[in-house]
Amino acid sequence: MPVEIKELIVRATIVESNPTHSLSPRGAGAQETDAIVTACVEQVLKILERKKER
Repeated sequence: MPVEIKELIVRATIVESNPTHSLSPRGAGAQETDAIVTACVEQVLKILERKKER
């Protein structure tokens, strides 16, 4: 008998190891953060597009 998952909830907690880095949000790590956010947005848009096709 197949199992159907109707809802999936993913939660994450991000903890910065360097507290002084968090004082400047547009510092060196900002490019990494922007890249991660961009990748996440692209994945969500792909998922929504696939959902529309069904």
